[in-house]
Amino acid sequence: MTPSRTPADIPPQAGRTVVVTGANSGLGLATARELARAGARVVLAVRDLSRGGEAAASIDGEVEVRHLDLADLASVRTFAAEWTGDLDVLVNNAGIMMVPPGVTVDGFELQFGTNHLGHFALTALLLPQVTDRVVTVASMMHRTGRIDLDDLNWERRPYSPTGAYAQSKLANLLFTLELQRRLTADGSRVRALAAHPGWAATNLQGRTGNRLADRAALLANRIVAQSDASGALPILAAATSDLPGGSYLGPGGFQEMRGTPTLVGRTPSASDPDLARRLWEASAALTGIDLPAGSNAA
Repeated sequence: MTPSRTPADIPPQAGRTVVVTGANSGLGLATARELARAGARVVLAVRDLSRGGEAAASIDGEVEVRHLDLADLASVRTFAAEWTGDLDVLVNNAGIMMVPPGVTVDGFELQFGTNHLGHFALTALLLPQVTDRVVTVASMMHRTGRIDLDDLNWERRPYSPTGAYAQSKLANLLFTLELQRRLTADGSRVRALAAHPGWAATNLQGRTGNRLADRAALLANRIVAQSDASGALPILAAATSDLPGGSYLGPGGFQEMRGTPTLVGRTPSASDPDLARRLWEASAALTGIDLPAGSNAA
């Protein structure tokens, strides 16, 4: 029940198939690289096929690139419809961070729509084929997040890049909580886990549109952050270690910003089963997608 602490601790993954969203750079690429090295067949689910191909070429092992745009539900449906066979592990990693105001193809606030609703829909559609676990990447910033069920898409509130990101990351944890509740109630052996990378230097930072804030973030990356390879360790542990459903992993060092993977805590809001249930219902209503009858958690 101890999380793997280094890539060398990852158990053999031969014969397993893993989908990693957003795997053409950063945490996703680092995660995909180590899983492939351990023997898994890894599917890089990416928006940009050209960059995905470059990422795949840098990985030793069995890899495949498929198109997926989480900001477009039609793309999510197509990806799921084209999937055949079992899927051992789904890693919901892709995301955007503190970007200027925007909406997805379907009109959702961009961060909530991409980071939460896209992965919610993808998981619901693929879950009947998942055999082991779903891992969703959250963030320390869930601690400042607030779920406004009456304004999930920031149509009434003044838009806040930081607030919208924090809401989406809190939603990731609530999604994991409710998914695991449903899996348990259904008697499924599939597990839902979450992980966060601490403060990892990736290409997510520095995209707020505010030049001063972006410079500060990039400077802090150089001074404080750990590498994307180190940030991927909690994700890898969640994807491969023998841990109970509902586990949440992050770095065990100072303020969870860096260090080896360990089980970490979450805020009361992120542990609220009623809020998790209501967010699930709202997400299903917004996307028009829910768990089908006969799924692993119907």
